[in-house]
Amino acid sequence: MSPALLRGVDRAAFAVAFAGRLRRAGVPAGLTDIDDFVRALAASPPDSMATLYWTARISLVRRHADLAAFDRVFAAVFADAPPLPPTNRSATPAGGRDDVHVPVPSGTADDGPGGGLPWATLPPVVAEAPESDAALRLPERRPSALAGLAERPFDELDAAQVAALGDALRAAVAGWPTRRTRRHAVSAAGRRIALRPTIARARRTGWEVVEVVRERPVRRPRRVVLLCDVSESMRAQAAAYLHLMRAFAVVAEAEVYAFATTLTRLTVVLRHTSAAEAVEQASAAVTDRYGGTRIATNLRALLASHHADAVRGAVVVIGSDGWDSDPPDELATVMARLRRRAYRIVWLNPRAGAPGFAPRAGGMAAALPHCDQLLPAGTFQDLLVAARQLQSVTCTDGRKWPMLTPAPRIIA
Repeated sequence: MSPALLRGVDRAAFAVAFAGRLRRAGVPAGLTDIDDFVRALAASPPDSMATLYWTARISLVRRHADLAAFDRVFAAVFADAPPLPPTNRSATPAGGRDDVHVPVPSGTADDGPGGGLPWATLPPVVAEAPESDAALRLPERRPSALAGLAERPFDELDAAQVAALGDALRAAVAGWPTRRTRRHAVSAAGRRIALRPTIARARRTGWEVVEVVRERPVRRPRRVVLLCDVSESMRAQAAAYLHLMRAFAVVAEAEVYAFATTLTRLTVVLRHTSAAEAVEQASAAVTDRYGGTRIATNLRALLASHHADAVRGAVVVIGSDGWDSDPPDELATVMARLRRRAYRIVWLNPRAGAPGFAPRAGGMAAALPHCDQLLPAGTFQDLLVAARQLQSVTCTDGRKWPMLTPAPRIIA
């Protein structure tokens, strides 16, 4: 046999003709397969019939079911060629597998070519799956641990679950918006010319302005103040609201307070690096928790304290069910004062998400006209949605607040 089996033969014409015979026999040999076959013949010209067989088989056959048809076409085209050596499973060494072929189950008992496949084209075949409906079923998709806890009431969660969801709350407020201040800082991307630095540098060049210094407004996180009710009617939500306050205290540098009959500042305590330690210290600091509720008195105490400037221009978030021991007219008066000083007032009510909810409580009805938003906060999903909506509060001209980072995805 000559060193080159197809010497003087047009490889492209041969590949197209052979692929046409395969297509008529039912083997889907397309243009891409023909191009692979031509490139394989050019890269490694076959010097034997076995080499030509494997080159054509690797290039033109893509499915195991087409092997029998390919063998028939190849045998018909090269009918006068000497028989190929056996390449099926019976040719493998005893006690092991060869390095070229892997066993392939076949519907026939032929010992001709095609009894095995190169390892580079087909992995070992596994046992056929039983013919039943169970083999066609897709794996069941289950919710994640956080998604499964997001809709459960707070009183059904243990301390570890509340802590895990507290981390999700902290991630939810990671993109707290910023606001434009009156201060300016030197920046090459600024649009405003900084006169003093520009004139100071012109002194070095004979008062000729060679280098223009630009500045831009300084942006700072929008100030936020949280006041959460820890009275007896809010016992189930107290731990979750502490984690909400810690999320704002750590990420947005918020001023956070807990109140029942008196007002307790928890800003420094809740900024502890350990969430469990912060919540434990905050629980110990609130000495009047699970008692009565005096919302109007506590808001008046905040406006009279030396921390009252923190409310000016801030987003004030009040978490309470609206049950108040103070008269409703007093709460309406202090809410009006707070509304004139704050930028936005958002009220979180754990019962607002219940079907048929109406603000019939005296304190809630008195405070509602002075609030910009009333949001449900009975589950962690509600708290995550509330955190997202707090970030999307619009300015007076309708523009969105600029975000430090993209808003996190809410638990599905």
